Amino acid sequence: MTQRGLRGLLPSRADYSALPRTWRGDLLAGITVGIVALPLALAFGVSSGAGAESGLVTAIIAGIVAAVFGGSNVQVSGPTGAMVVVLAPIMAAQGTGALALICLLAGVLVLLAGVLRLGRTISYIPWPVIEGFTLGIAVIIFLQQVPTATGTTPGESTNAAVAAVQSLLTASWPKLGWSLLLVGIVVAIMLVSLTLAPKFPGSLLAIVVTGLLAALLGLPVDAIGELPAGLPAPTLPDFSHAGSLLAPALAVAALAAIESLLAARVAASISDTGPYDADRELVGQGLASIAAGLFGGMPATGAIARTAVSIRAGARTRLAAVVHGLLLLAVVLVGASVVSHIPLAALAGVLMVTSCRMIAPSTVRAVMGSTRADAVVFVITAIVTVSVDLIYAVLIGLLAAGFFALRQLAKASGVHREELPGAAQPGDERIALFRLEGALFFGAAERMLERVTALRDIEVVLIRMSQLQILDATGAQVITDMIVSLERRGITVLVKGIQPRHLKLAERVGVLRSLRHQNHLFDDLGAAVAHARSHVARASA
Repeated sequence: MTQRGLRGLLPSRADYSALPRTWRGDLLAGITVGIVALPLALAFGVSSGAGAESGLVTAIIAGIVAAVFGGSNVQVSGPTGAMVVVLAPIMAAQGTGALALICLLAGVLVLLAGVLRLGRTISYIPWPVIEGFTLGIAVIIFLQQVPTATGTTPGESTNAAVAAVQSLLTASWPKLGWSLLLVGIVVAIMLVSLTLAPKFPGSLLAIVVTGLLAALLGLPVDAIGELPAGLPAPTLPDFSHAGSLLAPALAVAALAAIESLLAARVAASISDTGPYDADRELVGQGLASIAAGLFGGMPATGAIARTAVSIRAGARTRLAAVVHGLLLLAVVLVGASVVSHIPLAALAGVLMVTSCRMIAPSTVRAVMGSTRADAVVFVITAIVTVSVDLIYAVLIGLLAAGFFALRQLAKASGVHREELPGAAQPGDERIALFRLEGALFFGAAERMLERVTALRDIEVVLIRMSQLQILDATGAQVITDMIVSLERRGITVLVKGIQPRHLKLAERVGVLRSLRHQNHLFDDLGAAVAHARSHVARASA
């Protein structure tokens, strides 16, 4: 990479050129999104198995690092629900001791993806796949909260639905009743807040109310527990198990890259703060996860909901996301003892409401009502996300979307037999003129081969290729096989109108060599038809 290209991935003074005009709005937006992020950071940390402290550390460290080094002017980063879905089973299998190393490995992978300029690959993920795994993530987040919301022991299964059922089998009174009461209060406050004052941080109010209620009544519910009154010292993890953790780190890195770029793209579409740099965003998110791992945090990604809150509150530069991180740091330094008494059931209620808001019913209706293929891809991706794994869901969703796209492209391709131009002449019935159009690739080539090689009582086949838009190696090979087969049967093949962009491929695969004579390649249809008629005339003489 050139020095100029590398410089484009690093912070610059231009990142803050608008700050003299926007700093008041950025400051207010940072405080607003910091208040919103506090209960979410705690909840996501607990739900992932890494702990509330890890969620807070991630929101602080990763939030600030990604804001400074990332490619979006308004992106807010930290722990997210999608990352919890991927990280929770990894933590259950590997233990919290592996968290720092997974963070570092995943961060390095995301960083390398940015340096290698792989950021634009996110544009290849179809909309139904994105919405499908978003719906699946929402379902999993909701199911993962069942043990905490009911005050029960988490199930042993790695599947969220099965584990939720297993946890309910361990329910006991009165803990179950009090936990559900707190969840109900949180849900009620957040729903009322969303209806009456959408910009008000209802989740924070719900946490305060339920925390006071649990403390005053001495309710038998689990709380977050003691938190350190400050950030932990940075430490390097033990790299001796790096090989065994590479696969989990790859899954985490893939999700971090996908979700961060999606969030940055959404932010750019709903704000007038300028475009985002996808490659620089990956560099920033990679550095954020590395930094979070060193301080005991968890892998970070861009957070779509928090970014939207920040934008609506007036964010215009990176200062807003930095202030969000500094506010959370102040909470850790000053209010750690208060935060430690927050009931876990209240955090579960926050995440249950959050999961229900992750995808709108209107979005589901739009996808399901678009095309049958898009609806199938959406449903398949959502089901695989819930039942198997998020990364597999994206891959299977992409394969399904690719299959339907290729099938549609193949249907749009055609092999049409045409009448010869001009006045009919004796012998024209022994000339077959075919027009190839659309795309001739591996999905459509066999259909053309069957159509043309089924000809009978024909002496000359004229193939028009001027309207062929897409030609791949398989399509070119099928044309070659078809010419060889027809020539073997004594049928002369003429080819008209190979486009210049297809000519080199036709030469390499053997289309031109398979013709009986080099003069059987034409640029003009009239000359090709005249040549075909002369062949028939000579054969009849």
